[in-house]
Amino acid sequence: MLQIKSFTFNPFSENTYILFDETKEALIIDPGCYEKQEKGILYDFITKEQLKPVKIINTHCHIDHVLGNAFMKKTYNIPLWFHAEEEPILKAVSSYSSNYGFAQYQESSVDHLLQEGEIVKFGNTELMPIWVPGHSPGHLVLYHQASKTCIAGDTLFQGSIGRTDLPGGDHNTLINAIKEKLFNLPDDVVIYPGHGPTTTIGFEKLNNPFVGKNAVN
Repeated sequence: MLQIKSFTFNPFSENTYILFDETKEALIIDPGCYEKQEKGILYDFITKEQLKPVKIINTHCHIDHVLGNAFMKKTYNIPLWFHAEEEPILKAVSSYSSNYGFAQYQESSVDHLLQEGEIVKFGNTELMPIWVPGHSPGHLVLYHQASKTCIAGDTLFQGSIGRTDLPGGDHNTLINAIKEKLFNLPDDVVIYPGHGPTTTIGFEKLNNPFVGKNAVN
């Protein structure tokens, strides 16, 4: 059975997720740990639960979601996966990381370019990547059909959506992608976002001021 553990890291209050099942194999999604204490929290949880991380996935490669990539790759000798259109986004991080106060940022590189529809496997679990661009050009969300859960990154939040004023962002693209991709999922699917609390597809269809039924765009 899939289990999801969330951690909130760095000054952007970014949600890092560890997904694991009964085999103890684990998937690390968007490791935002930067400070030594944050890295220790992640490491200690993995050790305590006797997990075996097998890969890292970035839903997208903005700075707050990739700060711990290098640490996780080095510590567990595991590959980094993300969508091809995120590669230049990741490469750009080192050019501005110091401006955001992350002078000790360590670069990382992709090992596998993940495509929409390419099943992500770990243990007995399979996730379906869905391409939801607009916040970032290669943004993927990861859907687990059996448990009706979705790791959504910075696409859809409780009562909001991802910002679209960063390089590669586009407001209309994000709105359309949410409506055409995410809102085709069942209403009781739980959304685990990149920031803030969980929500559901059904709640956001009704109440989200940007993409809900009463939204004015």
